[in-house]
Amino acid sequence: MKYDIVLCGVGGQGGISVSVVIAKAAMAEGLRVKQSEVHGMSQRGGEVLANLRLSDTEPASPMIPRGAASLILSFEPLEALRYLPWLAADTGVVISAVTPIKNMPAYPDTDRVLAELKAMPRAVLLDADALAKEAGNVRAANIVLVGAASKLLPLKPDSLRQAIRDQFARKGEAVVEANLKAFEHGRNATI
Repeated sequence: MKYDIVLCGVGGQGGISVSVVIAKAAMAEGLRVKQSEVHGMSQRGGEVLANLRLSDTEPASPMIPRGAASLILSFEPLEALRYLPWLAADTGVVISAVTPIKNMPAYPDTDRVLAELKAMPRAVLLDADALAKEAGNVRAANIVLVGAASKLLPLKPDSLRQAIRDQFARKGEAVVEANLKAFEHGRNATI
């Protein structure tokens, strides 16, 4: 078994936290994990990218080859488009938030970006911000997307829930509970 995930977004969206949550859940289930991260001026709204490889044998490299990703998990729609060449053509799935982060003057028309994603044969687009707000924490849109992806990931939902608890425990029980609620909102919203 192998499952390759490209996580992409913009600095401040919690993409690296999501990568850690999924990696912790996978390791708790005995899977091998390799991860690679790029923080492109992330504190200034730049690109954030993580390659996360889950396998029952040791992955050869932390980098996912073009055309091999099982899942693109994107926190921003234009970033999802940017990484489509990494998606496996026949089986890959895109899960993306719909809210753009317009961090450049030439950001393309949002409707056009979303239309391109909707044209994909296996794409799930979510208003993760609205679902996070509904769950009680507008900052938990990233965990809403984990919930949405949980139906595709080769991991038990309880392993992901425990990894969320572990990741956010230092921030207090209210933050943990809000993120768990966001996870459930994502699970119930899709697929």
